[in-house]
Amino acid sequence: MSPRPHIPARAHSVLPPWLAHALRAQRGPVPWSAVTRGALAAGPLLLVAVLVDRTSLGVVAAVAAMLAGINDRPGSRRVSVKRLGAPALAGAAGLLAGVYVADRVGAVALTAVLTGLGLLAGTMSAVGPVASGAGTQLLVGAAIGAGMPVPESGWTRALAFLAGAGWLLALRLALPTPGAMTGDFRFDGERDAVARVYDAVAELLDAAGAEDAIARRAALTAALDHAQDALAGPRLRRYASSSAERRLHAQYAAALPLAEAATALAWAGEPLSERSSAGPRRLAVAVRENTPTGPLPAPSRSGPALRALDDALLRAADAFDQGGGGDLHTRRRSARDLLRAAFGAGGREYGLRVALSFGASAAVAQALYHSQWYGRHTHWYWLPATAVFLVKPDLGPLVSRVLCRAAGTVLGALLFAGFAAVLPRPEGLVALVALCGALIPVSTRHFAAQTAVATVLVLSLVMVGGEPQASAARIAETLLACAIVLIVGHLPMPGERGGQVRARLAAAADAAHAYLVHVLDGSDGSDGSDGSDGFESSDGSGGSDDRVTRWTLRREAYRTLAEARAASALAAHELPALARHTEGTDDVAAVLERLVDTTTACAVHLDDAGRLTDRHRERLAELLDELAEGRKRVGLTAPAPRPARAG
Repeated sequence: MSPRPHIPARAHSVLPPWLAHALRAQRGPVPWSAVTRGALAAGPLLLVAVLVDRTSLGVVAAVAAMLAGINDRPGSRRVSVKRLGAPALAGAAGLLAGVYVADRVGAVALTAVLTGLGLLAGTMSAVGPVASGAGTQLLVGAAIGAGMPVPESGWTRALAFLAGAGWLLALRLALPTPGAMTGDFRFDGERDAVARVYDAVAELLDAAGAEDAIARRAALTAALDHAQDALAGPRLRRYASSSAERRLHAQYAAALPLAEAATALAWAGEPLSERSSAGPRRLAVAVRENTPTGPLPAPSRSGPALRALDDALLRAADAFDQGGGGDLHTRRRSARDLLRAAFGAGGREYGLRVALSFGASAAVAQALYHSQWYGRHTHWYWLPATAVFLVKPDLGPLVSRVLCRAAGTVLGALLFAGFAAVLPRPEGLVALVALCGALIPVSTRHFAAQTAVATVLVLSLVMVGGEPQASAARIAETLLACAIVLIVGHLPMPGERGGQVRARLAAAADAAHAYLVHVLDGSDGSDGSDGSDGFESSDGSGGSDDRVTRWTLRREAYRTLAEARAASALAAHELPALARHTEGTDDVAAVLERLVDTTTACAVHLDDAGRLTDRHRERLAELLDELAEGRKRVGLTAPAPRPARAG
């Protein structure tokens, strides 16, 4: 899981949200494995290129390794193939396109082509995190290809770009994680991710009846999402091909009923004994150390949720012993779903802003370059490439991104000016590139720190490539890009503002509704007209007895809910002129969160008793009414109808 953001509570209460976010940093252990890979990536690639007199290609490869290093986050080796490989392929394609378009058209046509690429990359970024990374590298590659003065052909440069990113990916696949507890290090990322799920279950059980229960449930969702992604990465075969991997799949699947029971217990709001969390903690240790579980302490069976917890522990122990594989309970997204995300309201809004920011910065850069306003420098591509990162909402609110980018660039440029004055060339600069490559995984905890490290690295590459020291130009072009993106970010756009937030909130509402309908067995057409209260299960198992479907719907509901809450929280930290467009969305997300938790509690109770209590019925009715009112208030169209069994 990602480190937790941190800012002093006193400062957070005094500062406005947009400024508090700019000062917020993440905490967590140093990712030494990523630091090692970063040190062995850009610097050594550049050194080899210098030694064989192919410096320009080494610069391209080092840039690709730097971009891949930014995407090198904790996770499994399998998922890293997609997380690093897909953006690298997009970056190489963008570089190739930039080279050939720039060689054949003038400044105006080039700007038009780059603007079109910005629209494509922006809409594509709305699909998900990997698509967003691919869109970013597509545009950065296009800017580099169009503007970087490299004598080699476009295909040669594209291959050098792929080689740089591929080298870091090869290091990610080949090097073991330091401190891995098992001999088979191929699955250390998956093993750690699954173990964190059991730890999160135990922490949620400990928090039952306490104020931080909601936060612990959110942490459990994040752990499940991370484990699901780690295990469901790209593969050559459809199913797990080794016994170790099948065992991990079984251990993940065994955690789902435990998570369900823990959520129901937290919803009940009654404190539990320490014995209740002892079993999941032992399971976490067994996963990490790849050892048998041993005897598990059984919790009290005094209520439906506690009985469900005990049953889940027994099934988990059996799954750990047999290790025969298990369903990951993921919902595959069809091409239609992907297109709907890309070209929906959120994708269109973001695509237009990326296109305008990237196109305007390219136009200004071209005008400055051809007019020789401050010299005929050879790095005009810095301006549009900088705008690409500034316009990305997954790096923080707009004003926070701008402030951090400006501060980080100034700091990095000043640091490099000092280094350039004393370091020998090129060996000192190559060593500086290697050092920056090692620092990138740590610097990603704060955008300003990441910008400072990347600035030193890029300026080092520029000097190794034969250009003079360019700190002043880097600062000027970054500030210009900040101004362009700020202006574009506040321009009115067709349709309603906050489209991305509303799109994610609508997806979360639909997923929550599908989960609720399944649990309450609304598919049987009953409307409660037979004299029942509308909340009984027809078969005593919480609707359909297909628990695989139920857990899949539950995972989808919680995953989309987490995405909606993150998008809403991000929008709330914008300047007031932008934040007002998404006011109330966080309240709707909170209602959805309570509804999904209540649905989970209903599912566990129906499994045990076949009938809901008055508390369950009243809580569901309240939340459904509150959700309908909230959706109308924030302008979400076509509210989902009340499930038939919800009265």
